Amino acid sequence: MSSTTSQGRSRPARVYFFSTCLVDVMAPQAGMDAIELIRAAGIEVEFPEAQSCCGQPAYTSGYTDEARRVARAQLDLFPQPWPVVVPSGSCAGMMVHHWPRLFEHDPALAAQARAIGARVVEFSAFARDVLGLAEPASASPTPRLKVALHTSCSARREMGTHQPSEALLRALPGVELVEQARVAECCGFGGTFSARHPAISGAMVGDKLDAIRDCGAQVLVSADCGCLLNLHHAAEKRRAAGETLPRCVHLASFVRERLGARDAAQQVTD
Repeated sequence: MSSTTSQGRSRPARVYFFSTCLVDVMAPQAGMDAIELIRAAGIEVEFPEAQSCCGQPAYTSGYTDEARRVARAQLDLFPQPWPVVVPSGSCAGMMVHHWPRLFEHDPALAAQARAIGARVVEFSAFARDVLGLAEPASASPTPRLKVALHTSCSARREMGTHQPSEALLRALPGVELVEQARVAECCGFGGTFSARHPAISGAMVGDKLDAIRDCGAQVLVSADCGCLLNLHHAAEKRRAAGETLPRCVHLASFVRERLGARDAAQQVTD
C-alpha cells in the first residue's frame, strides 16, 4: 500500500536502498542517516545484501565489458516494483541512463535495466518530493550556519540533483545557503581520473576548496560521496598545515543533524 504526501505525491510503503560502494565502504553512516530519514517517514527500507557497485568506475574508464558484468550482478536485486533510492546522483545517473546502454544488444536484460532505471530515485529528490523535507521547518534556536553545496558533475548534468539539494538546505532551520564561485565546476575527483592524473586533480580540488573557503561556508554539503571524500581529505591535509576550512558532510547526515538527531554523522568519514 502507499499513501499520498501533502504535496500530492505517492509515498510508498517500502523502498529498496542501493547504498553505492563508496557509501558502503567509506561512509556507511551517511547511508544509515539516509535510511533513518526514510524510516522516520514510516517507510520500510529493504537493503539487498548482495549489492555491490553500479559499474560506473569501469564504465567511465572505458572498460565496458567489465562494467556490464558488474551491473549484471545487480539486476536481479530489485524484483519488487518499489522505488530504488540511491544516495548518490552519479550512481543514480549510471543506473538510469547507462545501464540500458550496457545491455542494448540483449533485449531481455535491456528491458530489465530500463524497468529498474524507471524506479531509481536519487536521495535528495526522494527527500524533497516524497519525504517532504523541503517544507520549511518551524523556527528553532538552532545556531546559524553558512553552508555551501557541491554537486558532482554527472549528478548535476544527468539528474539535476542540485535543485532538490538546494531546496532541502534552504528549508533547514538556521541554515544560510551560500554559493561558491564557479559552483558547477568539477572538484577534480572524476572517479579514476584522480588516480590517473593526480597533479591535475589536486589543482582542481585546491581551486574548489579556495572558492568554498572564500564564500564563507562553515559546512560543505554534498549528496555525492566520491566528491565529498575527495574534498574532505584535501581539506584535512590543508587543516594540518594550519588552514581553516569547513567540515564536509553528506546531505542526509546534515539534514538529520539540523533536525535534531544527535547520532548523525558530523563529517563524511564518521
